[in-house]
Amino acid sequence: MPKRDEYVERMKQQLDELNAHIGELEAKVQAGQEDVGKKAQEQLTHLRELYSGMKARLEEMTDAGEESWDALVAEGDKVWKAFIHSVNYFKSQLK
Repeated sequence: MPKRDEYVERMKQQLDELNAHIGELEAKVQAGQEDVGKKAQEQLTHLRELYSGMKARLEEMTDAGEESWDALVAEGDKVWKAFIHSVNYFKSQLK
């Protein structure tokens, strides 16, 4: 089961890093360094919702039995890629 433990630990680490990155983006928007207004706030809210969903998914994966593990990993990877894409898109809008 090390593969499972390693996967979960890697996902936790990546979520923590992205959470910090989202926090930095929020600080930029709130400090007025970026003139993006309401749209930026909506996108930040969306990123926070995605983050919460990924965190819940990770908890579900941690508690999953062996029979559902593979399906959860496959679905989790798709959601993870969408989350990363959303963060990168938002970041590109602040430039």
